[in-house]
Amino acid sequence: MIASDLVAIPFALWSALTLKLGTFNHGLGGGAWLYVAALLAAIPVFMRLGLYRAIVRYIGPRAMVTVLVGVSASVILLTIANAALMRKPIPSEAFVIYWALAVIYVASTRFIVRQMFHSRRIGVEHVVIYGAGSTGAQLASALRSGNRYEPVAFVDDNEALHGSLVGGLEVFPPTRIAAIRKDEDVSAVLLAMPSASRRRRREILEALESAGVHVQSVPEVSELLTGGARIEEVREIDAKDLLGREPVPPNPALFDACVRGKCVLVTGAGGSIGSELCRQIIDLAPKRLVMLALYNIERELLALIRQERLAVELVGLLGNAHHKSRVREILLAYGVQTVYHAAAYKHVPIVEQNMIEGMHNNVFATCYTAEAALECRVEAFVLISTDKAVNPTNVMGATKRLAEIVLQGLQQRTTTTRFSMVRFGNVLESSGSVVPLFREQIRRGGPVTVTHPDVTRYFMTIPEASQLVIQAGSMAKGGDVFVLDMGKPIRIADLARRMIQLAGLTARDESMPDGDIEIQYTGLRPAEKLFEELLIGKNVTGTDHPRILRAIEHSLPWEDVKALLDELLTSMDRFDCATARDVLMRGVREYAPVEKIQDSVWLRAGASAKVLSLRQSGRA
Repeated sequence: MIASDLVAIPFALWSALTLKLGTFNHGLGGGAWLYVAALLAAIPVFMRLGLYRAIVRYIGPRAMVTVLVGVSASVILLTIANAALMRKPIPSEAFVIYWALAVIYVASTRFIVRQMFHSRRIGVEHVVIYGAGSTGAQLASALRSGNRYEPVAFVDDNEALHGSLVGGLEVFPPTRIAAIRKDEDVSAVLLAMPSASRRRRREILEALESAGVHVQSVPEVSELLTGGARIEEVREIDAKDLLGREPVPPNPALFDACVRGKCVLVTGAGGSIGSELCRQIIDLAPKRLVMLALYNIERELLALIRQERLAVELVGLLGNAHHKSRVREILLAYGVQTVYHAAAYKHVPIVEQNMIEGMHNNVFATCYTAEAALECRVEAFVLISTDKAVNPTNVMGATKRLAEIVLQGLQQRTTTTRFSMVRFGNVLESSGSVVPLFREQIRRGGPVTVTHPDVTRYFMTIPEASQLVIQAGSMAKGGDVFVLDMGKPIRIADLARRMIQLAGLTARDESMPDGDIEIQYTGLRPAEKLFEELLIGKNVTGTDHPRILRAIEHSLPWEDVKALLDELLTSMDRFDCATARDVLMRGVREYAPVEKIQDSVWLRAGASAKVLSLRQSGRA
């Protein structure tokens, strides 16, 4: 760049004099020193301004400002030298022309070289940026500095921008995406609309499905503002964009009531919901957060506490909610005031074939933890329940419903501890969710497996569900069953098809035999329902939150609950799965097992558990 300027600056001065004087013979008479003076005025100024420290391959618009300042300063110095040292000063108009030509020459050399680097990039993907605002312009500049993407056009809904140029790229209407894709061999459309509402993003995604192009997105504006992500970190479409439902801002009074300044315990803190509950709770400034947790979430929260300098004591413990004495010890030692019980087995087929362990974890771990909370006079106990507890057809759902009944029974024994349960459906991006499964299947080239063409599920994002759980627990009066409003259920087959199309591929089925990714229907799994419900009956009332409902449902006296638990525990100790299931059916009268479940499954599960028990006791 210095060598280039050693040529460009004298040439700019010579051109300015020629244009002003109208002759190649400038008649300066020994004025060759003026060219040297021009270099001595410009080069040190450019160095001082850092123009030679910029890497030309990544030079951006700010370099133009530096060039303007540098050239202006050098021209002022040269004008002063001309007036002071020349016997016949050069007309000042010549220096105005010199200023303009120097700006053009110095800037153009850098941007031409930068363009040469970009034009030589091999193997980059051509992309279209959806959104020609400031975020889109920044994204285009950032992508050009990398080695993976080359933006070729903008598309935007704003008709006033159509036909204009942003960062050298033309802005087109969204209807031109298919044509641009064909002409420019576009591999992806990047959504540069981080502040758009979820509803608007879903509308855009639905419109892009027919274009048959891979759709990706920049991080959300909150991540950009906090430094959690860079604008060029394009990523796959977030699962919550597929829902298109706007989250309701939390009610601060409800959000704080059970957490701020209190000691909070979260069981199952290593799971999808449990870990997100911990993240949300940390932000609400509890006095102490105790976790029956795994290493990863503890490490993450410790880093967050150090980074944000939060005054929160974090306690990570190993423990099993089966062990009542251990739970009681934890509650007393740390003065726990609020418990969020998220520990449970939630995978339907696995619990179906391991029913004894499912009952231990989902029913008795809940019961023992709740009894310990009652004995230690904990203020609030919130159970994370599931929509599968409503009219259950499987062991998992029935055990979760029985856990609800246990808490309702325990509430009859106390006025100190407020027991409540929060019931909701599937959460997106959890370990057992279909979304990460479909994404991985699409990445491998298929097939994408769906159990049934008509199977539907309720969905909610993990952060939204966790916020609502915290707020619901704050409204508990005792024995409450809260139900989260999850919007309309979604057909899983439609979700799979949409994810395939947004990956720039086509679904292969009977209507399109030449598609890229096959959708394969595998049949409902053992005890799986075609659709889920959130309410038992229709007796429901509103609450202080528009998305939280209070269900009024039947319960049992504690004496009946205790008798059922004793009978259930006896059959479980004998690994008598058939009797255990019968007791479960008597306790949860809505439980109706799917008829196609063979008795042999239960017998095999019981026999395997019996053999394991004998081996552990040394009798086999």
